[in-house]
Amino acid sequence: MKPISEKSHPDIIAADVAKTLHGLFQERVTRNPDDIAYQEYDTHVNAWKSYTWKEMHALIRPWQWALHNEGFVPGDRVAISLRNSIAWVCFDQAALSLGLVVVPLYTSDNPKSVAYILEDCDAKLLLLEWDTDWLRLSKSCTNISALERIVYLKHRQKFEKSDNRLRDITNWLPIEASPLPDRISDPHALATLVYTSGTTGRPKGVMLSHYNILWDAEAVAKRIPALRSDVFLSFLPLAHSFERTAGYYLPIMAGCCTAYARSLDTLRSDLLAIRPTVLLCVPRVYNRVYQTITTRAGKRKLTRQLLQLTESLGWKRFLAMQGRGPAPTILARALWSLLQRLVAAKILARLGGRIRVSVSGGAPLAAPVARFFLGLGLPLTEGYGLTEASPVVSGNTPSETIPGSVGKALPGVEMRLGEDNELLVRAPNVMLGYWNLPEATRAAVDASGWLHTGDLAEVQAGNIYIRGRMKEILVTSGGEKVPPADMELAITADPLFEQAMVIGENRPYLAALLVLNAEAWHTLAIHLGLDPNAPASLQSRLAKDTVLARIHELLRDFPRHAQVRKIYLTRDDWTIENSLVTPTLKIKRHALEQRYAVQIRSLYPRPEPAESSVYRTL
Repeated sequence: MKPISEKSHPDIIAADVAKTLHGLFQERVTRNPDDIAYQEYDTHVNAWKSYTWKEMHALIRPWQWALHNEGFVPGDRVAISLRNSIAWVCFDQAALSLGLVVVPLYTSDNPKSVAYILEDCDAKLLLLEWDTDWLRLSKSCTNISALERIVYLKHRQKFEKSDNRLRDITNWLPIEASPLPDRISDPHALATLVYTSGTTGRPKGVMLSHYNILWDAEAVAKRIPALRSDVFLSFLPLAHSFERTAGYYLPIMAGCCTAYARSLDTLRSDLLAIRPTVLLCVPRVYNRVYQTITTRAGKRKLTRQLLQLTESLGWKRFLAMQGRGPAPTILARALWSLLQRLVAAKILARLGGRIRVSVSGGAPLAAPVARFFLGLGLPLTEGYGLTEASPVVSGNTPSETIPGSVGKALPGVEMRLGEDNELLVRAPNVMLGYWNLPEATRAAVDASGWLHTGDLAEVQAGNIYIRGRMKEILVTSGGEKVPPADMELAITADPLFEQAMVIGENRPYLAALLVLNAEAWHTLAIHLGLDPNAPASLQSRLAKDTVLARIHELLRDFPRHAQVRKIYLTRDDWTIENSLVTPTLKIKRHALEQRYAVQIRSLYPRPEPAESSVYRTL
């Protein structure tokens, strides 16, 4: 009999043992100094390089001294705008060990937003990837008085570095660094400010303590135990609280290896090289993979039929395993054995071929997409959370997954439905509050400690179903209430649609703005006898009637008043760069209504009420 590796068993460092986030790292170094902790692609030798926990501990010391030499004191804020990397970990751990408050920034965020965050939190230092990143930010950030130091990792030498606050990393880090004692031991001290990328208004700084995050990571590990043998592939931004807690601190807590993907462009080859066992994604990643597979399969009848049959048989097997369906027949088992090798295994091999847990979080995952991957045999689970809860609130094991549900509350998390079915949460992972916003804090967390999530929910047998945002519920001129997010989710499950926004606030009927997938639109246009490259084709009666019929089919399970009657089609993506989505890829409804004001008016030819949402700030 093959001996069972000790790495196949959980080795979780409890929050009470770690005490602080850097204490967690130090405890892991003590327990497993020679285990592989991280992997990163070294562009100098064009190969992946591994780092043990002991080696990482040594790499962090110069960063500690560099921050110490700046004269910062516990509680000072330091900001970081880097891609996921070894440097991100070194900076974060060094800052946490000194009691500094880490403020993560999205590398894709616009300069005005970055400037607002840096000024709002009085950041003393900013760490950047390139010197030219400061050139992009400088016009907006020049007058931030608290910012004393700007450090960059790489240089392009394309501009005059006249700002005396700028430092190259090689000149900032000391050559030798002896150990420095930790300055922080209070688990409830402020560890980080994570600014929410709200779809309206200014972002708010969510204050999270060491214990908030440690408790949440441990609760996740109790629901889905991570193993020391696990390998995480990290590609979601570490500025996102989901990736930071579940993809960074949790692997430390469990002793797992984390590999940092080079970029989204190289993700496919990185998956094959690293062959991760744990994958953390947002729904848009799953949607893209689903759309690519189904669109390409649709070009060949036999391939499409084999894929559909594989998904159907696999889904029935999954339901049987859960006790929600009959056991497969002998014929079905034999057919699945064949299709699993011919179809399912080949698709899953593109993800590395050894995924043990694949998590979707950050936004709802469309039920058809979830059923597709579960049918192929991907061990998929969906969770729910928000930054104010550090961030994970609920989730299931892969075997308990129910598409459309975000699972059960994590162990130790209390939840109930409040007024208008708003989901309320109470647990040690609930934030300390909003930075410098006491009134907003009191509005979010009541006197009894319940966090008001702002999400509408339904609970069935302990499973939570998110039904939309309270502030995003549309009310038509006829008084009907409509959850646009649910409808948009159903629409974008179709590979034809990249993005969607349903409109209709104070209007007589619903309409939708739709961004089409380039490849899927090309195929549809040719089928309709239209020129796929001609802008006029998008607005033709034939194209609109065809797409609207498709929309009606996608929304057939919604009530009559929640049906789209008119549409506007575009191939122009809504991106962070054009300020139409947030850094977490949530659509900015008010910005889109302003951008497409003329097109929206054309969808409602009759005179509109004065308080139309096109002109009203949400």
